[in-house]
Amino acid sequence: MPVIRRRPARPPARRPVATRPVGDVVDSLTPHLYLPTPNRPLRAKMRHLLAETKVVPHHHEWPQLTFSLNGVCRLSTDDGTFIVPPSRAVWVPAGMSHSITVVEDADLHTLYLHHDAAPQQAPWQSCVVIEVTELMRALVLGLDTHSDAQLDQLEPARRHTLLQRERLIQPLLCDELLQAPQIRMGVPLPARDGGDKRLRALCEAVLRAPGERATLAEWSASVGASERTVARLFREQLGLSYQQWRQQATLAHALPLLARGQPVSQVAAASGYASESAFTAMFRAAMGQPPSHFSGKARKPPDPS
Repeated sequence: MPVIRRRPARPPARRPVATRPVGDVVDSLTPHLYLPTPNRPLRAKMRHLLAETKVVPHHHEWPQLTFSLNGVCRLSTDDGTFIVPPSRAVWVPAGMSHSITVVEDADLHTLYLHHDAAPQQAPWQSCVVIEVTELMRALVLGLDTHSDAQLDQLEPARRHTLLQRERLIQPLLCDELLQAPQIRMGVPLPARDGGDKRLRALCEAVLRAPGERATLAEWSASVGASERTVARLFREQLGLSYQQWRQQATLAHALPLLARGQPVSQVAAASGYASESAFTAMFRAAMGQPPSHFSGKARKPPDPS
């Protein structure tokens, strides 16, 4: 019979010091206060959000363009995840549920467009990542970001000036939106309804094990398909090669780890890279900055002392 040793009595536990939780969860950032209308078809909003803030999934009946002039965000929908560095913006069509995670402190800008001012043709019925041109950046910064209630409290002359500027900026900004270069900068997934179930299962398996170094042939076999079939499905249903899709999945996985202060070498290994230099080269080419630029950008809990 095994001998049971009694552990010495522990002293009473000290009452933990209250600290502010890292990573706030916030609602949909009041889009109803910036409702686009036929008279004001373009509305602008700006919020400063701390790293690791999460905006809960939500949707609204008008499309939006989301980007940050500084900091990195991750926007997620049922159909994929999109990384948003300062030089990029993500178009979200009307009615699509989306959530946002802030990777590093960011001034998040959101443009809401009335249906009559928004592009209707393909590919704008789904999420689109575009390059933020210098002209677009300047036009956005020139827009009024007051809510309806805040605008009503301004002096009539000031309110008139802001609305007049908005009317002048709106057509040029909408045209610049259409002209902006479109970029593959997301981790799309096959549609839940109508998409190939084998491809979706493979994508979800890769996202669950981002450090796994299996080949496409090995991933394909795990879902009962040939490598050739899966390669074709990636191109047909996601518009990317497997290698392009895997790179975007790696970025989506790596950015939060870097922001929490993990060494680049560890993040590279956790992302399936055999060397830090190869990971850094890929990262710099995709993000315009080395991974060290994003290291340790997450919010730290306050010092309890």
